[in-house]
This record gives sequence, C-alpha cells and structure tokens, in this order.
Amino acid sequence: MKSVEEKVERKGRLIALVLLAGLLIALPVFGGGQKAESAAAKQYVLKFNHVLTPQDPYHAAFLKWAEAVAERTNGNLKVEVFPSAQLGVEEDILEQIRQGANVGQNTDAARLGNYVHDIAAMNAPYFVESLEEVEKIAEAPTFKAWKEELERTQGFKVLSFFWVQGFRQMFTNEPIRKPEDLNGLRIRTPPAPIWQESIRAIGAVPVAMAYGEVYPGMQTRAIDGAELSFTAGYNMKFYEVAKYACDTRHILLINFEVISSKWFDSLPAEYQQILEEECNKAGLEVSRNYMEVLDPQSAEKLKEKGVTIIPASEIDMRAFKVAGEKAYEKLDLVEARDQIYREIGKAK
Repeated sequence: MKSVEEKVERKGRLIALVLLAGLLIALPVFGGGQKAESAAAKQYVLKFNHVLTPQDPYHAAFLKWAEAVAERTNGNLKVEVFPSAQLGVEEDILEQIRQGANVGQNTDAARLGNYVHDIAAMNAPYFVESLEEVEKIAEAPTFKAWKEELERTQGFKVLSFFWVQGFRQMFTNEPIRKPEDLNGLRIRTPPAPIWQESIRAIGAVPVAMAYGEVYPGMQTRAIDGAELSFTAGYNMKFYEVAKYACDTRHILLINFEVISSKWFDSLPAEYQQILEEECNKAGLEVSRNYMEVLDPQSAEKLKEKGVTIIPASEIDMRAFKVAGEKAYEKLDLVEARDQIYREIGKAK
C-alpha cells in the first residue's frame, strides 16, 4: 500500500504535467494572436501635397479620397492632405518622392516630362478635348509604357491621372481673340519646358512663376496675365486683377497623383489596390463635376464680379490650334502625340 506521501507526490506530478501540456497548447495560439494583432496595428501614412487653396474643389476631393481609404483600411492607411503647398514647392516634393519618402503630389504631364520626355505631349496645346478621351488613354499601350518607365527608372508611382482640372483660359487685361492678341504679353506658366513652349507657341511670352505668386504678380504688373481654369481664377480672386477671361481652351489640364514607387511597394497588396481604386474614383467624380458644373458656374460668377468673358465662339480656335503645333515640333513630341492618337482612334 502506497504511503500518503507517495500519493501526494504522484498527484503533484499529474497536476504539473497537465499545466505544462496546457501551456504548450496555448503558446502557439497566444503567439499567433499577438502576431496578427501586431500586423493589424501597423499603420501607414501618406502625406499628400498640392498647390491649390482649401476652397478649391480638388481639395475637398482629396479629402474624400483620404476618408474612403481610411474607412476601407480601418484607419491603418491614412492620407493626410496639405493644401497651398504647405509641404513645399512641387518640384522639391517630386524629388522627395523619387528618394522614397512617404509623400505624394498633385502634378501634371509637363513636370513628369522632365523625367520621361514623351509624356509631356499630354500637356501640350489642344492634345485632348474631353474627359472621355483621357479615359481612353489609360488603355493605350504607349501610355502604359510611359507609366512603367516612370515607375521603373524614376521612382514615381502614378496612382491616377483621371483628375482633369478643366480647360485653361487666358486671364488678362486685354481681350484675346486670336494668337496675335497675345504678342508681347507676359503670361505666367509653371517652370516646365512644354508649358513654356505651349504659351510661346500661341503668341505670348512665358514667365515661370510659382502658383502662389500669380495674384501679386498680376497686381503689380510683373506679369500681364495668367492661364488657368474659370474655377481656379474665381477661387484665386483674379476678378480683382484681370478684366478679361478668354475661353481659349488651349490646354485641357490632366493632373497626375504620384507617390514613391518604393513606398507604394512597401504597402500590403490590399492597401495598394484600395489606394489606387479610391484615387481613380474620386478623380473621375470631381473631374466631371469640375467640367460640367463648376467651370460654367464660375464663369457666371466672374461675370458678376465685373470680368468680361470672351466666349469660345468669338475666338479663332483654328488659328490657336495651328499656332500650338509649334510646341510639339520644338520639343520633338509630334510622334508621341500621333502615336497616342492612333491608339485611341483620335483624328488629328
């Protein structure tokens, strides 16, 4: 017969074995749970910069994009939007993007043409005339090759280019109806070759100037005019410094939302898809509203403020288009443009 001490000892060993077995079973569960919790808690932040004012409809659209991304990722991917170039001038932000920083920029084909030459054609005079044509370009093999080159060799990931900011018009203190009317007038442009050559081609003298300096430039007569949409002109209060808004429609501005390809590749695949999908969705929505609703309304508001609108029907569009051809020729972009036209079925 076993002693009382032996029974107690045996019972103690059984309890210890049971506890040890339970611990071994629980460890993978707890370890896996901690790992999942850690992965779920990992957050990513994109700081997105643009030069437009907080009152511009594009700012509201960027905020809507950010909200949709945060909602679909449970707040683990955040897009923080900075208007009025709060993070810095566009050219500096683009260089930060190339270095892999977690920043983004609303930019254009003119500036991207500094990195992949032929894409600048998309910012040249009268390249496209509608949002529908822009959507067709997305499937063009040549355009896809440009995007791939931007990503592979320059470090830019194009999230979307469906942010079409309406037609550019001439804001001046002289009526503009034909290219000759621009002779000698100093017109502000961004500091990109195709933009400057486009304005030079249609008759004016291009003056590179930061966006935030345009209003005081007009006010002090450092420049004679600027080219931008009716909506941007109204939001920037150009009715205080310009007598005329001339509907030349010389550029349909296609905006590109770009971030670092290196940073993009660091995101989970699901987050990458969400970031692109919501950017395209917000872009198409605001672009249609901009062109179909906001620009016509802004033209009326400019009239109410005393600005004389020179309508497209009074402007020699043929003469402007012929003049604009010189920009393509000057920067060797004729073939790039014509190739895109062939791929989307657009006549010259």
